Parts: sequence; structure tokens; C-alpha cells
Amino acid sequence: MNELTLFSMFMLGILGTGHCIGMCGPLIIAFPGRTGSASAHLFYHLGRLLTYVVVGMIMGGIGTGLAELAAITGGDYPAWVAKIQIGSSLLAASFLMVFGLVRLDLVREPGWMSLASPAKLPGYGKILKSAVSDHGRVQMFLVGLMMGLLPCGLSFAAFSRALSAGGPFSGALLVFAFALGTLPGLLLLGTGASGLARRYRKHSDILAGLLMIYMAAELALKAWRHLG
Repeated sequence: MNELTLFSMFMLGILGTGHCIGMCGPLIIAFPGRTGSASAHLFYHLGRLLTYVVVGMIMGGIGTGLAELAAITGGDYPAWVAKIQIGSSLLAASFLMVFGLVRLDLVREPGWMSLASPAKLPGYGKILKSAVSDHGRVQMFLVGLMMGLLPCGLSFAAFSRALSAGGPFSGALLVFAFALGTLPGLLLLGTGASGLARRYRKHSDILAGLLMIYMAAELALKAWRHLG
């Protein structure tokens, strides 16, 4: 992982601003936006970013965990690490390619993404009801935690990229860079900046799609070189 990879992830978040406002904007208006409090927005996004980072950490740790498991069972650790890194890179490249094509409107968004809906989490309805009535910081933080699991092609693409990051910390760092890129547009929701993002959403979706396809090609090329 290098600075260019982190910058690409950050730009993926920035370019997804129009998509984020369209998908998450109503939720922000319905929850932290109704309080008129800056702290409500802060705690909401803190929860959302924490979920992103944790998922990135888990995804980044999957490859390492599989390699460790192979070593425990008596396998050739260096060989298994190489195979798993190649496999995870190709898998991540496949997901990124699909999500990139979705952003370009060339394929339909996968139906299985709805399985990640936070509505399936225990206590979802109770937390939302409490957030609406009390507008407490804890409630906003919990809502943000759950909303980080919304079925979203952009965040799932970031999670997919973290799969081949090479470890939990690297996976968390990659997704954190993406999450930071999503912040400006959502924090400026309701201003002229968010209106501008909505106006040029199609353009930013195309750029985000092309960026995902670029990352997919980059991962696939690296995997191919290792195979050789």
C-alpha cells in the first residue's frame, strides 16, 4: 500500500459525494439535521466512520488470518501467503470492477447488497425512535454505527479493496481514507455545495466508476505479475 492508493481511496469518497447525498442525505436530515446541533452531526459521522474502519480492519485481516491458519495446519507459510494475497487481490478486483460498472450504469447493482441493511440489526427500530425523540449524542453515535452498514456500492467497493490490503491496520487505513472523502459533502448538506454535488452527480458517478475500474485493473495486474 502506498500514498497513491490512499489518495485514490480518498478521491473515491470525494467523487461519491453526489451519490452519498442522494442516499444518505435524507437520513442526515431526518436525524442529526433535525437537532440543529453540530455535535449531533459529529457523533453521527463518528459512528459511521467507526463502522467503516472496523469493517475495513476485518476485511484486511481475513487474508492474514487464512495464511496463519494454513501455517498452523502445516502448510508452507510463505507460499500460502502469496497464494492468498493473489486470490484476495483478484477477488477484490472483481468486486471493484462490478461496482465500477454499476456506477457507469452498465450493469445492475447486485441484489445481495440488501443483506447488509442495518434494519436487520437487533434494536434497530428502538435506536432510531430514541434518536428522533431525544436527539442525544449517544443515540446519534449508535445511528451512525448502524448506517455505516447501509448497502452502498461505494462503501462496499472500499471494503472490497481492503480485502487485499495485507493486514488489519492497512485495511482500516484504506477505508478510513475513503470515509474521510465522504465527509465534506455530507457535512455541507443543505448548502450550495451539496446542491452542486447533486447537480453534477452523474459526472461524479462516472469518474468514481472509472476510478474503481482503474483500481480493479491495478490489483489484477499485480496479481498477474505474482502469478508469473
